[in-house]
Amino acid sequence: MQIEDFFTSKVVVITGASGFIGSHLSERLLAAGNRVIGVDNFITGNRKNTEHLAQNPHWELFEQDICDTQGLNALLDKILSKYDRIDMVLHFASPASPPGYQRHPRETYLVNSLATDSLLAWLRGHSPESRFLFAGTSEAYGNPQVHPQPETYWGNVNPNGPRSCYDEAKRLGETICGVYDRDFGLDTRIVRIFNTYGPRMDLADGRILPQFIQEIRRGQPLTVYGDGSQTRSYCFIDDLVEAVLRLAASPDGAGQTVNCGNPGEYTVLQTAQICNQVAGRAAEMIEFRPLPTDDPLRRRPDITKARQLLSWEPKVAFADGLRVMMTHYGIDVKN
Repeated sequence: MQIEDFFTSKVVVITGASGFIGSHLSERLLAAGNRVIGVDNFITGNRKNTEHLAQNPHWELFEQDICDTQGLNALLDKILSKYDRIDMVLHFASPASPPGYQRHPRETYLVNSLATDSLLAWLRGHSPESRFLFAGTSEAYGNPQVHPQPETYWGNVNPNGPRSCYDEAKRLGETICGVYDRDFGLDTRIVRIFNTYGPRMDLADGRILPQFIQEIRRGQPLTVYGDGSQTRSYCFIDDLVEAVLRLAASPDGAGQTVNCGNPGEYTVLQTAQICNQVAGRAAEMIEFRPLPTDDPLRRRPDITKARQLLSWEPKVAFADGLRVMMTHYGIDVKN
């Protein structure tokens, strides 16, 4: 599948456009010759992530809280009036890291629930032919009892824990997409995103790789929680963007929920050792601390559906992606 066969001269609205993933989606779509309208309220998005796009005549960025339904509707009316159509909405607005959504719990559950409904309600009334893609998450699986996790697994989620403002809000966002697909005939698609890494991640967001890069830059041991036996899978941002846009462009994608991530599985201890080695440090420069509450013990996507529906699988090796990311943050890496 060639993404550009679909994404040519399209009008695409991206919420959370100045976030980590949103900025890379914006960049890729602009490079393919589309009109991209970014929307962000910058709670966790970073203006610097899209500054380099400012000179592109096909790029616009609006500061707007999409949980303000009246303001959102006015902005969408403005966009539709200017361009006569909105071909697609990519809904990526949300704090995505534990420190981010725990600082902003109410904003997190509203942007994934209320704002999802508001966007789809507006599309239903004004642009029902538009496609809508919702950024779901592997956190929908919680602390999984099935491994690896297929899309058919319903998850094992704490509904009232420290992570639930994010986990359960994303699950509700999926429910809302399903209602608009089944009951109102809109074209909704859900991508369940597994751990993604690369340039423009917020190094203060508390996730494993940004934390390790911060510690490497400071010359500190890498912090591993528990005994480091819990596992993660890491997908490089370029691979993830390719998967998202393939799902968005797929003629068979309507109503689909698709895992997108790298099925390569590493323990957290292995992750720390690889990060140290890429940075030219002793592999065992590590410090152990107690495991946080509700931290998932295993996480790995089953990407069978992505392979079949999208002809997609990740291409970037973990260490290669780390070299790109570390270089972006000024770390001298070893080949």
